[in-house]
Amino acid sequence: MFEWLRRWTTGKVAEHAIPDALWHSTLARYTFLAQLPATEQDHLRVLSSRFLAQKEFHGAQGLEITDEIAASIAAQACLPILHLGLSWYDDFVGIVVHPGAMVARREMTDGSGVVHRYTEVLAGEAMERGPVTLSWQDVAAAGEPAGRGYSVVIHEFVHKIDMRDGYADGCPPLPSRAAHAAWRAVMLPAYEAFREKVAMAERFGGEPTWLDPYGAEAPAEFFAVACEAYFVSRQRFAEEFPALSALFDSFFKRNSRLAL
Repeated sequence: MFEWLRRWTTGKVAEHAIPDALWHSTLARYTFLAQLPATEQDHLRVLSSRFLAQKEFHGAQGLEITDEIAASIAAQACLPILHLGLSWYDDFVGIVVHPGAMVARREMTDGSGVVHRYTEVLAGEAMERGPVTLSWQDVAAAGEPAGRGYSVVIHEFVHKIDMRDGYADGCPPLPSRAAHAAWRAVMLPAYEAFREKVAMAERFGGEPTWLDPYGAEAPAEFFAVACEAYFVSRQRFAEEFPALSALFDSFFKRNSRLAL
C-alpha cells in the first residue's frame, strides 16, 4: 500500500487522501476530469481515495503500480458512480494492470458442437464478481484529445455496473419491471440504429461513426461504449444521442446530490 494511503486509512491525514500534486497531475492528464465543476472534482477526489483504500492493485508482466497509475484508474473508475456511491463496486476487490494490450485465449462451441479456439487482443476485461483487468497503455490514452470519447477504465467499470444483476445485457440493475421496460425502450432502438450505421460504414463505405464501432457487437458493449463517450465527451454525446443522454442523466443522477 502506498505510504500516503496507509496514513490516511489510519486516520492520520486530512479527508483528501490523494496528495495535492498527484491529484492535480491526474486532472491535468485527463481533460474530461479537469472540466468537472470544482465541487464534483473535490467529491471525486474523496471517492477515489476511498476506492483506493478498498481495492487491491496488481501489476502484471513486471509492471510496478505507481501512484500515477493507481490515481488515474481510481479517478476514472469513480466518475460513473460519483452520484451513486461506492457500493456499486462492492462485489470485487482486485484490479490487474498490464503494461500494454493483453492477448486472451478463447474457446467457443458452435451450434454443431465444434470447438473453436482463438486469441483476442484486449485493452481491458471485467469479470462478473471478479477482477477488472486493464492495459495501462490504453488507460493513459484516455488523456489524449477527448473528442474520441474513449476511456477503457469507464468502459470496463460500466460493465461491472451492468453485471451487478447477473447479466451483461446493456441494462443496469433497476428497481422495477417498468423501469427496465423504459430503459430498453430507449436503449434498444439506439443500439439497432447504431448497428445499422456501423454496417453501412463497414460494408458500403458509409460515413464512419463517431462512437466506437465496437459498440455494435452487443447491447452490453453498446452500453459500455456509449457511457465512455457520455462521460468523456458529454456535449458531443448529447448532440449525437439526445435520448440516451437523458436516460444516462437520470440513471447516473447527474445534477443530483453527490453520494459516497
